[in-house]
Amino acid sequence: MDDIVDLVTSSLAEETASEFAARVDRQAATLRRAIEAGEFDNEGFSVGLEVELYAINAKPEPPDPVSDDDEAGDDDEQVDVSDLDDDLSGASGEGSAWDGSLEAPAEPDSGSASLDPEDETASPDPEADDASADDGEAFGPGEGPSLDIDPDSPLADDEPEAPTAEESEPAVEATEAPADEPYMAPEDWEGRLTRLPDVVFEGEANKELGLHNAEVNTAPNTFDQTGMEVQTTAVEMQTKQARQQASNQHCELVLDAMWTIPPEEGSWEYLSAHEVRDGVTVAENMRQAPRYVALDNEALRHAAGAIDFDVPGYSGSFPSILFESLATSIQPHLGIPDVEAFPAYYNAAIRTLGPLLALSTNSPFLPADMYDDVDGEWLCANTHHELRIDAFEQSVNTSRNPKVRVPRDIDDTTDVVDRVVADDLFGPFLREWLDDSERESLEDDIWEFDHKRGTYWRWLRCVVGGTPVDGACDERSLRIEYRPLPTQPHVDDMIGLQALTVGLIRGLVAAGHPLAELPWQDAKQSFYSAAREGLDADLSWVTADGRRTTDHDDIFEEVFRYARLGLAEQDVPEARIDEYLAPIENRYAAGETPSSWKVGRVREYLDGGADLSTAITEMQRDYVEACHEHHSFDEWL
Repeated sequence: MDDIVDLVTSSLAEETASEFAARVDRQAATLRRAIEAGEFDNEGFSVGLEVELYAINAKPEPPDPVSDDDEAGDDDEQVDVSDLDDDLSGASGEGSAWDGSLEAPAEPDSGSASLDPEDETASPDPEADDASADDGEAFGPGEGPSLDIDPDSPLADDEPEAPTAEESEPAVEATEAPADEPYMAPEDWEGRLTRLPDVVFEGEANKELGLHNAEVNTAPNTFDQTGMEVQTTAVEMQTKQARQQASNQHCELVLDAMWTIPPEEGSWEYLSAHEVRDGVTVAENMRQAPRYVALDNEALRHAAGAIDFDVPGYSGSFPSILFESLATSIQPHLGIPDVEAFPAYYNAAIRTLGPLLALSTNSPFLPADMYDDVDGEWLCANTHHELRIDAFEQSVNTSRNPKVRVPRDIDDTTDVVDRVVADDLFGPFLREWLDDSERESLEDDIWEFDHKRGTYWRWLRCVVGGTPVDGACDERSLRIEYRPLPTQPHVDDMIGLQALTVGLIRGLVAAGHPLAELPWQDAKQSFYSAAREGLDADLSWVTADGRRTTDHDDIFEEVFRYARLGLAEQDVPEARIDEYLAPIENRYAAGETPSSWKVGRVREYLDGGADLSTAITEMQRDYVEACHEHHSFDEWL
């Protein structure tokens, strides 16, 4: 057996689960004592951001026209050296991190799978509802939300993965072309999904679940004027560098939440291609890192070998969790310096999930070839605005307790440790399999706990430990990872959502806002309504004066006001706050999100006589072109 098969087989063995659980229990007890002793208190707040992208084949620049005189040029003719300056590179293109649970969905009430996984059986899960409440809660690897193991995770490699001679990367569609020829005729460009060559990951991009996926991460900074400026610059520069690396390989990294133009072989074929090696399923288009393969096989084992995916217009099953890689996300992080105050921030953040998702929805369509004989108008009226939520939850919610769901409130900060311990176990690893050195740091000491936390895929979760930040925190820190937001069309939109998210959570607690009085069940319903309906969702809120409301103007007035207050509390100047939030405030004022724009664009093509497949494909090309032409989504409107 090869190394991956050996590791995955060991991971799924009963004796591994027993030893792993014992280590997690010991490490959790140590963490509880340290948290209760105040060892996780820090100097100040910190912020960071993860951004996921996917690759398509790049649209080539047309070659410079060549005149008849040039073709018949004299060998002795002198050439002006200045004429050579413009095109000697042969490549065209655009001018660290935070970190990474899984549970099972109930049967849907009707037609398509519910966005609200419910567990009808008794469970030891401390997040389960009591008898008087709704039983369910409900993921992403889509490291999504994704199957993510972030770069801080103990399963992340210290160095970029490099294929060995025996285990080479699968062939990629985008291969190096001669520098003096276009990769393809510009008129033949299709914008199809493509695999990324390994060389792309030698720069700022990190590998993700699918061979078409990439991720860039900002290092954490202090949450203040300087830190937010550094975050902005880091997202801009790292995204630009990653996209340039891809462009050099005739690929384009797209800022989008779901790919819709399939690869050459077709979407189902791409997502389903696999082989079985000595009883271990290996998806051909998944990064063949042991952590991903183990999680895939664990999910498949719970699902009896096939994982169902059911959304409006599509119902099918897959032999892998890889369909989670349909979706990409951004994940803001907020480090909380006060251990005693952590529950207040965490519980307030749960109640912001619905409104913030409603403002950001960006994945209303699956790849065009996944819709078979579906009426286009019906689909536009019935699809969910954020299919990423469906893809992540259904891909990995195969065990008894759904691992991807809205988390329950916490009473004490140590609850975040207890939740991880009680969570269903997926693909355990033992540290010595990958690193047999002495345990010298906090990261080493809680290695197995952190691995399990890396599969605790709630839409909001706590990360214990991480990268020290001067002026904010050391490696003993607690931070909120905010997971449901889809990737946005532009850097300005992503920075705007980051500022809105961290500012709002900070502002609500700083002001003593009573939002936490909103019943948890209402917060959960708001979240799933936002995933289905976008800005037309049924949202619930408690206003500053304690009044319950569902009025969007009341809700979003407070969302933006308290985000501004939170940013100001961290000494971000008013002028910069205006710049950060303007792209998101403008889209709310216009009543449009990227998902509603996509639905409207598809309707335009349908009204013009196009079939559904053509309408989705043309919409997606328009989306890519608009990303090139503008700096923020509100400019599209």
